[in-house]
Amino acid sequence: MRKPYFKSNPGDPAPLSVTVERKVRFDEVDMMGIVWHGRYAGYFEDARVAMGDSVGLGYMNYCDNGVVTPIKQLHLDYHKPLTHDELFTTEALMHWSDAARINMEFIIRNEANEVTTTGYSVQLMLDLQGEVLLAAPPFHQAVMAKWRGGELG
Repeated sequence: MRKPYFKSNPGDPAPLSVTVERKVRFDEVDMMGIVWHGRYAGYFEDARVAMGDSVGLGYMNYCDNGVVTPIKQLHLDYHKPLTHDELFTTEALMHWSDAARINMEFIIRNEANEVTTTGYSVQLMLDLQGEVLLAAPPFHQAVMAKWRGGELG
């Protein structure tokens, strides 16, 4: 059992989850036929985009509201390699945060449903001048209210 990446507080809604599936392409592996370590951030990104799009917190939702969401932290733990032509899934779990940030956990599983890679990212919310927002913008708060009310998930 691994230690959770994000602390959960009493009363926080359960994480939101989305899973994407794909196959390892030839251009993603090294000469040994295993996925090059640098590709995993892209796999996380595929799931992060699917999550954002599914709940109305996609990149364009932020841009349309004058907000950018750069990565503050990215962490990966490698457990088992993926190989060329292998099917795999990437699950994204968005964890609740009262702050103007996005906490995302990722779990990659191979065809045998074995966990191969885990990790997380933290994104901050900034205005277009690069200033950190102290509170999430209204559109984000509206999505959070739906989440807390059980309308998402």
